[in-house]
Amino acid sequence: MRHKKSFNHLGRTSSHRHAMLSNMANSLILHKRISTTLAKAKALRVYVEPILTRAKSDTTHNRREVFSLLQSKTVVTELFRDIVLKIGDRPGGYTRILKTGNRLGDNADMCIIELVDYNENMLSAPKKEVGKKRRSRKKGDAVVAEDSPKKGAAASKAEAKVVESPVVKNDAEEKAK
Repeated sequence: MRHKKSFNHLGRTSSHRHAMLSNMANSLILHKRISTTLAKAKALRVYVEPILTRAKSDTTHNRREVFSLLQSKTVVTELFRDIVLKIGDRPGGYTRILKTGNRLGDNADMCIIELVDYNENMLSAPKKEVGKKRRSRKKGDAVVAEDSPKKGAAASKAEAKVVESPVVKNDAEEKAK
């Protein structure tokens, strides 16, 4: 039973887990994107998002708190100087996890965890419009159902076939004109 177990221990001791998450957070902040297992990425997201939130207000206390977790002056400087400019107006959700499949050796779920504001491909891609969730009736059926009150089956089929099709012009005809 897993009563009151609030996080994944990742099969490591507490000191090993904290050191690993600190190193992974350093790599994520420096490189903006890392590849790892899904379980580690989910644990890293819980670890690094409060750090990124704390970096939004540049005070000595926040710098010291972040340094105590990351243990790297260059990473702390990068975080407070460059990264905070991009994430400053975002209210949360600084990381994104993209699943990439399974690892060949042990079939572990692999993924890429990245900082959301640094993926230029996803930022520049146009957003797709969400289509209808339900199927709609065909235009001919809807017209027949509304216009004709209980006529014979043959009459309703004949009326349904009367729907006009739009005229399509060829590009060659337009160029010739």
